[in-house]
Amino acid sequence: MPGQIIRQPNPPPGPSHLPESIRDDAVTVELHTSNILTTPELHAIQKFRRAAHYIAAAMIFLKDNILLERPLTFDDIKPRLLGHWGTCPGLVLVYAHLNRIIKKTGIDSLLVVGPGHGAPAILASLWLEDSLSPFWEHYTRDLSGLTRLITKFSAPGGFPSHINAETPGSIHEGGELGYALSVAFGAVMDNPHLVVTCVIGDGEAETGPTATAWHGYKYIDPKESGAVLPIVHLNGFKISERTIYGCMDDKELIALFSGYGYKVRIVSDLEDIDQDLAASMEWALNEISCIQSAARAKTPIFKPRWPILILRTPKGWTCPKMMHNEFIEGSFRSHQVPLSQAKTSQEELQALQGWLQSYGPHELFATKGSRGVVEGAPTEEVLSIVPDRKDKKLGCRKEAHAAFQPIKVSDWTHFGVQKGSQESCMIVVGTLLRDTIDKNPSTFRIFSPDELVSNKLDGVFEVTGRNLQWDENSCANGGRVIEILSEHTCQGMLQGYTLTGRTALFPSYEAFLGIVHTMMVQYSKFTKMAHETVWRHDVGSVNYLETSTWARQDHNGFSHQNPSFIGAVLNLKPALARVYLPPDANCFLSTVSHCLRAKNYVNLMVGSKHLTPVWLSPEEAHKHCVAGSSIWKFASVDDGLNPDVVLVGIGVEVTFEVIAAAALLRKMVPTLRVRVVNVTDLMILGPHGSHPHALSADGFDTLFTEDKNIIINYHGYPIEVKGLLFGRPAVDRTTIEGYREEGTTTSPFDMMLCNHTSRYHVAAAAIRAGARFKNFSKDPEADANALMDMAKEDTKYIFAHGMDPEGTFDTPKFD
Repeated sequence: MPGQIIRQPNPPPGPSHLPESIRDDAVTVELHTSNILTTPELHAIQKFRRAAHYIAAAMIFLKDNILLERPLTFDDIKPRLLGHWGTCPGLVLVYAHLNRIIKKTGIDSLLVVGPGHGAPAILASLWLEDSLSPFWEHYTRDLSGLTRLITKFSAPGGFPSHINAETPGSIHEGGELGYALSVAFGAVMDNPHLVVTCVIGDGEAETGPTATAWHGYKYIDPKESGAVLPIVHLNGFKISERTIYGCMDDKELIALFSGYGYKVRIVSDLEDIDQDLAASMEWALNEISCIQSAARAKTPIFKPRWPILILRTPKGWTCPKMMHNEFIEGSFRSHQVPLSQAKTSQEELQALQGWLQSYGPHELFATKGSRGVVEGAPTEEVLSIVPDRKDKKLGCRKEAHAAFQPIKVSDWTHFGVQKGSQESCMIVVGTLLRDTIDKNPSTFRIFSPDELVSNKLDGVFEVTGRNLQWDENSCANGGRVIEILSEHTCQGMLQGYTLTGRTALFPSYEAFLGIVHTMMVQYSKFTKMAHETVWRHDVGSVNYLETSTWARQDHNGFSHQNPSFIGAVLNLKPALARVYLPPDANCFLSTVSHCLRAKNYVNLMVGSKHLTPVWLSPEEAHKHCVAGSSIWKFASVDDGLNPDVVLVGIGVEVTFEVIAAAALLRKMVPTLRVRVVNVTDLMILGPHGSHPHALSADGFDTLFTEDKNIIINYHGYPIEVKGLLFGRPAVDRTTIEGYREEGTTTSPFDMMLCNHTSRYHVAAAAIRAGARFKNFSKDPEADANALMDMAKEDTKYIFAHGMDPEGTFDTPKFD
């Protein structure tokens, strides 16, 4: 069936088998004995809603005659009808009431909108409160600005159909569902004054990321952070089917959210919805205030029950109820464009005329000739609930666009380690992170999927703790580490924290960063548009630290071996993307220090947590990282002058194998002139102009020669480097090995062998490549085959003894 079969609009959920007593766990408010709204406030809210409904519907349909000065014709209708109406009435309802309560109480608030395609509702409300024109000068609160808003929506030169970085007040890309709630929780961390209202659609509530994000408040310390007020907007339908939540009765919802730890208030009195929601919001803010006051008085409530509102409204509320003998309002048919044939069907055009007229636009907007009023402007009554102060308006909050606070990062060389020693990159980096936390007690956090100790970054716990408020040992201790076994929640919190002006780090097992691939891409789309939107200020970079890599996931096996997140970052816009593979602890310190101070990027750092050689001194590492790559003279013949072949290492373990291969070649074929190059900034490889860091043609030739063969040993998938090199003249003379999707529970060196990144494979490739230019051996092929025989012998040893041959990872020596 093409769509859900429904026998009535707003079909009620089937009854559950839960006991009636569960209803006692829900919060009740006696509306009729304590009406929250005065009559003027009630009328003002209703008119604001009507005005926003009118604008939102008109945005979807009209390209002319925007205030219905004459009967609609087909020529007034846009050629393409784009937009999502179904969620708009509920979003407008929430927006109107937030305006009213902000004006009344003076609270500082942001609105995070999960139903991102509800942009018409949000844009209409922003225009009414005059939060568009301060950022977009053509969207003035008059007939000219209203005309542009309506006619240009979802058209070239106008706002897109979903909320994005061009939308004032937004900190969330609305193109992909599931992330709003975790973003909201990240935004309130270390913002004790802020209340973020987050609307979660009942379709969005079906996603895995949202399912875990309900627990986000368990990481909110009310002493140091603000609060999130979740509003579940339950209108019953997705694009063509009922929602899970829409099929749950009140008892099931009360039981679900009470179990999560919330105090539940169901808002569903359609006949008196404004009084219901106003009372519910005041109740929720009072609950938040009580929790925060106790914590800030040093008498925190352990496991407080934070408020949540479940708002039941009809899908597409106030649009035509029927068309072509099918339900529209209260059904999935109002999800997108309720009257999709209005451009060609006289019946639908007439229905649209009646729909728009039902809001009474001439009562809501000033008409030509109105005395002392700008034509097209909303009437005073509509605006009477809008906050008077610009900085209190939802669309003008500085937290959403101008809140960046640079952090203090110490000179990393103070934490540098001795050249020639064996150090874990992660343990050493942990000392820098420990210092960074100490220097930035309210502007830096680490979001980690429960792997900080495993990834050997636990040095930070010398100065901080975890922030799990549901653990009595972590509660109210101001921990700077959020550990939750949900990469999605870590990513969402990271985004909210970063976009509201702070800086964060996301360390993870390499194999599982791919879980947030699309979240990262959506975030990069937001930051790309923000970068192109002149009124948005800088934000800190999103920093991923990828360790527990495939090269040393020999014990966990094939499931933990996956470097694909590198490719995900490489596919981003070059202006935003940075990928670093520092080869040792000092280089890693330099890289992390740089990334924590950088702005507006997606930074990915890949390295090892195990002991590996420190190849470069702090001074050498600094120069190497600034350049992005360099010739390693100590492993090259005659400092790398006039080479016959160039060996390139990109990544910690594979670089070790390159160095070991150079040492092997020095013994087996001493007349083969080898140059060893390490690349720490992956972006230098692309053709000049393809990325801000890409080497010039001369710079590339200086490193890799103009004509000699290049053997690259790469940490990730070889096709990634091939893609970067495409356009360089060196492509035809380059051989690339990397992760071949081969692995199991085995030994560390066997991982190198089975993926052809071992020293034997590198050395054999170098011999074959060098033989094309120089006669340095009587039988180069025999030499190469001898190396592969060594590989086979090591494989036999590993399978026989369950371990690598003794001395395999001793630091290579060069005479």
